[in-house]
Amino acid sequence: MNKDFRKSTVYQIYPKSFCDTNKDGLGDLRGVSEKLDYIKELGVDYIWLTPFFVSPQNDNGYDVEDYYNIDPRYGTMEDVEELIAEAGKRGMGLMFDMVFNHVSTNHEWFKKAMEGDPYYKDFFYFRKGKPDGSAPTNWVSKFGGSAWEYVEKFDEYYLHLFDVTQADLNWENENVRREVQNIVKFWMEKGVKGFRFDVINLISKAGFEDDPDGDGRKFYTDGPKIHQYLKELNANSFGQDPQIVTVGEMSSTTMENCFQYAGADTGELTMVFSFHHLKVDFMGNEKWVLVPADFQKLKDIMFDWQVNMEEHNAWNAVFWCNHDQPRVVSRFGDEGKYWKESAKMLGTIVHCLRGTPYVYQGEEIGMTNTDFTDISQFRDVESLNNYQILQDKGMSPSDALRIIQVHSRDNGRTPMQWDTSRYAGFTAEDSNAEPWIAVNSNHTKVNAADQLKDEDSIFHYYQKLIAMRKDLDVIAYGDIEPLDQKNPSVFAYRRTYEGHEMIVAANFYGRDYEWKKAPELEGFEKILGNYKETEVTAEGAIKMKPYEAVVYYK
Repeated sequence: MNKDFRKSTVYQIYPKSFCDTNKDGLGDLRGVSEKLDYIKELGVDYIWLTPFFVSPQNDNGYDVEDYYNIDPRYGTMEDVEELIAEAGKRGMGLMFDMVFNHVSTNHEWFKKAMEGDPYYKDFFYFRKGKPDGSAPTNWVSKFGGSAWEYVEKFDEYYLHLFDVTQADLNWENENVRREVQNIVKFWMEKGVKGFRFDVINLISKAGFEDDPDGDGRKFYTDGPKIHQYLKELNANSFGQDPQIVTVGEMSSTTMENCFQYAGADTGELTMVFSFHHLKVDFMGNEKWVLVPADFQKLKDIMFDWQVNMEEHNAWNAVFWCNHDQPRVVSRFGDEGKYWKESAKMLGTIVHCLRGTPYVYQGEEIGMTNTDFTDISQFRDVESLNNYQILQDKGMSPSDALRIIQVHSRDNGRTPMQWDTSRYAGFTAEDSNAEPWIAVNSNHTKVNAADQLKDEDSIFHYYQKLIAMRKDLDVIAYGDIEPLDQKNPSVFAYRRTYEGHEMIVAANFYGRDYEWKKAPELEGFEKILGNYKETEVTAEGAIKMKPYEAVVYYK
């Protein structure tokens, strides 16, 4: 498998919700193997699987108990080996999701630490409290409450930036770093071709003191030794195979650090995920509110990252959706009249950018947010906690529910919609168990089976976008220049490479718009669009229909 990551596309699978072959209501690894021909038809190069290692599942598998073994609810090591082999036969590589900031408190290392073994205690951050017995610092866990948990036996606290059952690993300890390298090498030997590193920019802590400004994140985000640790991990594991692709999930990062994380010659990672563009429908950093998306801010953030990462020869992962985000067609598009047009428009914007595109399961068929009408239908612990918090602040249950319906991570976690059958083909109609989370009732209209038969479907449009990146060097290697950036309706940019030029323009809204500042199109041909005809006036303006997207090439 010899792939250029700049011409590649990654398909993300949340196995729990993808395909259930043993009728227990949970997706499994065999379900992924069963759907490889579908994924291959889409045209992608890598399949990123969210964690399926042994785990108590307090944080959906991001609390790993054993990095070397498969959680029985997902299958067996044989299932993984078969999946790697079968994907390889189809020219696709597997990308595994590695969680190395923390482990489950069920992990053998933490159990030995709790037995008092000094070797393993040093795998974690155990610290004495303040003189009054309170936590060592005022840091706040990402899941709420203190980031420290008291252990009476030691009269010490351990650090957990996430759930209390997710103890942070002490990367200052070279034995920890060696263990992590061994895990990566183990999976490389199994034939894994890529790694996604969860919240990897939090592994270096800058010391332990109170944060006068807030939650402590300035002491552990992009910490002082982070680049040293990543260079070392690269040199001692995945960097030994130039074919391996890596992506770091960067929590609250800065662009300046990402120039190093994902620089072409910095010896760290292939590319980075940043999330700033997916906070444009928040109020500041507050997610649990209802405010319209700020289109200008969206463009400014995306272009800022595009232009500056290019200037520093660093590489982005580009995406709208994942297992932690609402569905993009519901978020920035239109679930109703212009569902198909808006889904294609949003796909066009991302796939023609500079960076490696990521498609999240169901995005390629325009899956929408949940249609849940009662809080009992939600499963996401973050959503359930915030439903209660909103009411504790005085909000009515119905208003709190509306916010959860819009922002819940469960929007991205409902079962993949394969067909029109009772459970959308996620599990058999005679299944022993209901799906772990309810299927969206719109699966009778939004499903893969129907779209495979329809040449005008969202699926086939995504197929063209993915193929275009392979065919046109200007997409993979070209420079990027924002066009008419302050325009209140249009998202547009130019790509150029060795005499080739491409113009991408999208009407972001569900109304007609005449783009008078369109660039000169002489010599260009329209190579893709979500409407058959695009009208250009004698004066050179493009008359854009609702959610219209066009790609011109010269």
